[in-house]
Amino acid sequence: MSSVAIEAATTAASISVRGLAVEVGPPHARIATLEGLDADIAPGQFVCVLGPSGCGKSTLLGAIAGHIAATQGMIAVDDEAVDRPHPERGLVFQQHTLFPWKRVIDNVAFGLKMKGLGASERRRQAAELLELVGLGGFDSHYPAQLSGGMQQRVEIARVLINRPRVLLMDEPFGALDAQTRRMMQTLLLDIWAKVRTTIVFVTHDIEEALFLADRILMLSQRPARVVADIPVPLPRPRRDDTTLDPAFIDIKRQCLALLREMA
Repeated sequence: MSSVAIEAATTAASISVRGLAVEVGPPHARIATLEGLDADIAPGQFVCVLGPSGCGKSTLLGAIAGHIAATQGMIAVDDEAVDRPHPERGLVFQQHTLFPWKRVIDNVAFGLKMKGLGASERRRQAAELLELVGLGGFDSHYPAQLSGGMQQRVEIARVLINRPRVLLMDEPFGALDAQTRRMMQTLLLDIWAKVRTTIVFVTHDIEEALFLADRILMLSQRPARVVADIPVPLPRPRRDDTTLDPAFIDIKRQCLALLREMA
């Protein structure tokens, strides 16, 4: 499965969220994390979600993934209601979830093993995805032998092998140093340009959101709803000097002002 084959096989999906409310916690101490949240995301868009710490950004991702049940409202992916997890909605966390006892190539191929593909075919596809994320030649390494950034590349490859129509990313670069983080942001944009899946990316970093996104959804304090839907009309491909663009600086000021209002 070359990058061309991945692109041909992956059809980006739309996401529709209507009146979403989510309560979490034990029955005697339920906490409302989302309330009356509405959002529409077009196929192939890269949308970042910003908001105050603890406002429910990760809860929103979990609900779209199908891991967290809605208390009220609905979520649909291409007009099909989300009521359970599905490999077409891939989820990447801040900390990798790789199997430490498996080699890199077997970690990436694991999803295809669950689908019943033969060993040679799943390893072939896994090897090509490792090339896509810049880890060709690391097939036989174990996760502990890789840096944090390399582990996250393996994690992304492992999700992409299921050809997700929606890629959900929960602060995936939050634990990385600044230099590695920018490198991973650029790599992600390069991968997205080839695969063109729909991406919903949670971050607390305004500059990261501006560097990556087509749009920024700003959430309120908990229980969260969307208080601003901010387009990011910066040209692509994004480069380091994108952060010096006057439009970048203006939108950053707008986001900072919104966050201050909610503090």
